[in-house]
Amino acid sequence: MTDSVTGAGDGTRAVRAGLPEPVRHEPTLPGPVFAAHFHLPGDPTGPYTYGRDDNPTWTHLERAIGELEAPEQDGVETLVFASGMAAISAVLFSQLSAGDTVVLPNDGYQVLPLVRTQLEAYGIEVRTAPTGGDAQLDVLDGARLLWIETPSNPGLDVCDVRRLVEAARARGCLVAVDNTLATPLGQRPLELGADFSVASGTKQLSGHGDILLGYVTGGDASVMASVRRWRKIVGAIPGPMEAWLAHRSLATLQLRVDRQNANALVIAEALRDWPEELRVRYPGLPGDPSYKIASQQMRRFGCVVSFTLPTRARADRFLDALRLVDDATSFGGVRSTAERRGRWGGDAVPEGFIRFSAGAEDAEDLVADVLRALDESAQ
Repeated sequence: MTDSVTGAGDGTRAVRAGLPEPVRHEPTLPGPVFAAHFHLPGDPTGPYTYGRDDNPTWTHLERAIGELEAPEQDGVETLVFASGMAAISAVLFSQLSAGDTVVLPNDGYQVLPLVRTQLEAYGIEVRTAPTGGDAQLDVLDGARLLWIETPSNPGLDVCDVRRLVEAARARGCLVAVDNTLATPLGQRPLELGADFSVASGTKQLSGHGDILLGYVTGGDASVMASVRRWRKIVGAIPGPMEAWLAHRSLATLQLRVDRQNANALVIAEALRDWPEELRVRYPGLPGDPSYKIASQQMRRFGCVVSFTLPTRARADRFLDALRLVDDATSFGGVRSTAERRGRWGGDAVPEGFIRFSAGAEDAEDLVADVLRALDESAQ
């Protein structure tokens, strides 16, 4: 896909994002900078003073993510964090104070109920609504911040970001979008009007299941300054090696995303056509409840497919029968994973609910493995 202003496609942008100007005899992507402190004679000015505040390796990665989340958009800033939850917490706790109201999804990431408890302990009112049907509209009045997770994890519902942003703006409410499932190649929340795009870089952004990372991208300097201050206070910073690995992985983002998204669609189609009713969900599947809105605001539909087997025992047998798919949590890696999501206890899903993350294997091999496991587990 090509940006109409610059002519740069997603693959070109991913490969080049965040690279410094070429220097003779220097690597194109500088290695990680391991430093707790920097030479700092005189007044403490300049970009790098202390390792908790900033690091050159973070700078390259933050610029790269910003170029993907909001290409050619002036004034955009990205901050990287030690994990996706660190990034989520930074936005929530830097923007909300006692007496404020926040709207959260009641069908989002399973740690959000823990976040709700902490917010309420600080005197913040928390309202919740499901993602589908733009139900957040009914509880927006008086809110300081609307938190959107679209597609939702793990149910894969989608809401109309533009519509919700317009309603929030009319009420003086900030909007943050969790962009983890979509990635910036699938969806650009800032272009849809959101104040923040927040994501776990642990998932498809880095794509190899070997680092924890999070980030916040925003276009308002004063608002982002408060997020930066929160990062400094809490110290939820990534290690330079993790930041460097994430930046290195960005070069293959478009290749991975396109392969994994294509695999997810093929798997969703195979599951849809299975003789049992599996309640398959995938935003890119025509006929899915999310398909219409997703097609209007997403450029790619993600690598996660969900479906439901009739019992917990059947789901466990299915997972055990898989040969090419690891039984593991998280998603977005080049190796396919699946899990019975109800085992964690934090998601309102049936016991037989499966969250499947399509990797980069050959589609025909994945489909064969899934269908064989479905058949064996039914015996």
